[in-house]
Amino acid sequence: MTWLAQWLKHSLQEVQDYFLLLGKVGRGLVTRPFYARDVMEQFDAIGAGSLTVVLLTGTFTGMVLALNSGITLDKFGARSMVGQLVSASMVKELGPVLTALIVCGRVGSSIAAELGSMTVTDQISALRALGTDPVRKLVIPRVVAGTLMVPVLTVIADGVGLVGAWLIAVTQLKVPAAPFWNSVVNGLYIEDVWMGLIKPFFLGFVLVSIGCYVGLQTRGGTQGVGRSTTNAVVAGSVVILAVDFLLTKFLFMVMY
Repeated sequence: MTWLAQWLKHSLQEVQDYFLLLGKVGRGLVTRPFYARDVMEQFDAIGAGSLTVVLLTGTFTGMVLALNSGITLDKFGARSMVGQLVSASMVKELGPVLTALIVCGRVGSSIAAELGSMTVTDQISALRALGTDPVRKLVIPRVVAGTLMVPVLTVIADGVGLVGAWLIAVTQLKVPAAPFWNSVVNGLYIEDVWMGLIKPFFLGFVLVSIGCYVGLQTRGGTQGVGRSTTNAVVAGSVVILAVDFLLTKFLFMVMY
């Protein structure tokens, strides 16, 4: 029982510290100074740096989804509806979540390792000694870039996913291009599009802020950096799935 109480106390302390960091981020966003150049550098690191893996993930996800869907729909004589199923799945759910998970694995771990290394080598303390707020200099640029770039990457993943599904539909399922794209358009409603665009903002914010928090809490030298990198990916992935569920439930209540 003592172990459980200590674990609960430690978990609540972690959650409290995380929200305190979010409070500092919110305050830093509306007050000066604001490091615009650092934000632009993070746009490149998070957005352009993740583009290749997002393109590959989106393409192959669309391909395998079309292939599996076509085989299943054949049982009902509805192979031509494969575009409708793929478009709804990619835009509403798979595109935002898979993109966030991929970016979390690449960017969340990188942020945790970078900030963790700076923490254990006292570079964070040196910034404070020089009068620079580490949250403004290191955290806010990454949070802003992640929050804005994950939606862009999600749109790209949705697009290449539909192209990949089209290739499979035409070459493997023998579905003509025109019926496929008509099915894609008919299968999407404006509510689905809005859901697919709103989710990535929250998921991007969550994955980057968790990476920053875990990195700044690093202790124990180089071994601690390794633990922080792992913890950032694991915690970020779990929270992404949890936030996705809560957002989906809320958006269904509001939009449908």
